[in-house]
Amino acid sequence: MKIAFVGKGGSGKTTLSSLFIRHLAAARVPVIAVDADINQHLGAALGLDDAAAAALPAMGAQLPLIKEYLRGSNPRIASAETMIKTTPPGDGSQLLRVGGDNPVYDACARTVPLDDSSVRLMATGPFTESDLGVACYHSKVGAVELCLNHLVDGREEYVVVDMTAGSDSFASGMFTRFDMTFLVAEPTRKGIAVYRQYKEYARDFDVSLKVVGNKVQGPDDLAFLRAEVGDDLLVTVGHSDWVRAMEKGRPAPFAELEDVNRRALETLHSAADATYAQRDWQRYTRQMVHFHLRNAESWGNAKTGADLAAQVDPAFLLSEGAATPQPV
Repeated sequence: MKIAFVGKGGSGKTTLSSLFIRHLAAARVPVIAVDADINQHLGAALGLDDAAAAALPAMGAQLPLIKEYLRGSNPRIASAETMIKTTPPGDGSQLLRVGGDNPVYDACARTVPLDDSSVRLMATGPFTESDLGVACYHSKVGAVELCLNHLVDGREEYVVVDMTAGSDSFASGMFTRFDMTFLVAEPTRKGIAVYRQYKEYARDFDVSLKVVGNKVQGPDDLAFLRAEVGDDLLVTVGHSDWVRAMEKGRPAPFAELEDVNRRALETLHSAADATYAQRDWQRYTRQMVHFHLRNAESWGNAKTGADLAAQVDPAFLLSEGAATPQPV
């Protein structure tokens, strides 16, 4: 299951995504955590110290390796250089699974211990000094989108992505890559504005969207959220002494998280799991091709000097039963 956490900056989406990741890991569910935010804080939220968080390999820096591996023996892709962030898989492409090992995970993922369990953590990488004034952060996030396009995951296998803040997610088709999107909203006009924008942009793409109310302090906050988002409000979260201690560098065992917040995470898990029955791999593949063709026409063909529409394999359907070639 592919899960996104979105929201305005400061809404608490990184904290909530890290709590959900800890919840899944404690339940012995295989998890790949991905930090796709321009502000790279997910590693710290999962307990890494500053040095370990800074040492995480940047997916953006490994893009040539990622492309070369994923294209596999796909005859429609002449070279890794002609792949762009939206290039879809086809016959011969290498596919990623949540479990197991592959060169992409070897280069980009690191194991993060969590009490008596662990997760794999991947990060797009920070915006560096050399990027200032000349680069777009979405080119880094493109490594995440390319991996999601080649990912096959099943029920009780999770990829949890902490997305970039606000509506920047819509600068690519990545917002359609998820089984469930949790929008973290504070009970404020600014928090609701991001929800409305996200809801409007995602309206025509069958995006499963639920709101998680954060920093809710009482009945008035709850009433405000219910009035503004209606049935999209899934659950609310208030103050947590456990989170406050963790943010001060004094994390307690996850089993000591407050019961009310543990129940909130269980609600998120149940909502995500319920989307499995609505999975539509044909729509998923169709949307992937749709955004690829748009990107090819807009900038991809000119950048690569190739007709990227030819990369689309009309007979290929990404699904749990899709086969990936074995390396020779």
